[in-house]
Amino acid sequence: MVLVAGTGGWYAVGGGRSTVGPAPAGGPEEVAPLARSMHLPWPREGQASVAVEGIGSLGTRGEQKPVPIASVTKVMTAYVILKDHPMRADAPGATVVADRRAADESYSSVETTAPVLAGREYTQRRLLELMMVPSGNNVARLLARWDAGGEKAFVAKMNRAAAGLGMRATTYTGVSGMEASTRSTAADQLRLARAAMKDPVFRQVVATASVTAPGAGATFRNTNKLLGRDGVIGLKTGSSTPAGGNLVWATTQEVAGVSRLVLGVVLHQRAGTTPAEGSAAAHEASHALITAIRADLPAAANRA
Repeated sequence: MVLVAGTGGWYAVGGGRSTVGPAPAGGPEEVAPLARSMHLPWPREGQASVAVEGIGSLGTRGEQKPVPIASVTKVMTAYVILKDHPMRADAPGATVVADRRAADESYSSVETTAPVLAGREYTQRRLLELMMVPSGNNVARLLARWDAGGEKAFVAKMNRAAAGLGMRATTYTGVSGMEASTRSTAADQLRLARAAMKDPVFRQVVATASVTAPGAGATFRNTNKLLGRDGVIGLKTGSSTPAGGNLVWATTQEVAGVSRLVLGVVLHQRAGTTPAEGSAAAHEASHALITAIRADLPAAANRA
C-alpha cells in the first residue's frame, strides 16, 4: 500500500545569465569535473542521482535497475497534465468538475487521498496542489480521467512522455503510484525532474507548503519535510513497503554569483519495511546530500 505523508535542458533560477542546454539522450549523464573533488554522503542502499543546473551531474550511485517508485509517479502525472493543459504562472487554469468516483475515494485507510465533493468545480491548480502536496491518489486519478477520458489512456500518455524524455528504464502502469509495477530509476527520475521544473506552474505547485481542500474544511501540509529548509523548493515524496522511501528534491545554491538549481533523486530506501520507516530514511539521505552539496559546491567550483 502507498502511505506517503508524500528532458529538457537546464535553466538558471535567478540572479545571472540563464544557461539552457539539452539533456543527454539516455542513461546517467557524464559527471562534471568539479564533482571529483567533492566527497558526497551517498546513501548506502538503494540508488541516487544528483545534478546542478549549468554545471552537470554530480554523480549517480547504486545499480540503476528499475524499482517501484510509489507516489513519485505523480511527477509524471503532473508533467503530462501541464503539457496537455498549459497554465500561466499564478493562474488558476481550467475548471474541473469532480466526479462521484473521486469523491467516493476521498477517504481511505489504505492510500493517501484528498477530499473532493462530487459535482463541485475545482481549478486545475488546486487539484494539482491536492495531488502533489498531500499526495492525493484519488485526485491523480480524477485528473487522468478529465484529461484522457480514462486512466488507461492517460497511462499510455505517461509512457509516451517518458520515452520522449529518454527514460529508457521506466514503465508506468498507473497514475498515482499505488501499483508496485510502476518502476523507474534515479537517473530516469532526475531526467523527468529537470523537464518538469522548467514549467513555472509546476515549480510553484511543488513549493507549496500547505493546501486547503475547498468545501471540506481540511488543510494539508506538504509531505516533503525538507521543504523550506536548506534552500529546498520541492519536489515529491513517495513511499510504500515494496518501494521503500523515495524523494525527488530540488534546492538552490549560489555559485559564482548565479543561483543554481540542484536536483536530486533518492530511491528505494529501507524497502520492505514500513512506509514511515522508508520515508524517514529517504528524507535523511536526501538531507545529508543537500547540506553537503550546498556547503561544498561553491568551493568546488572555484577549485575546478
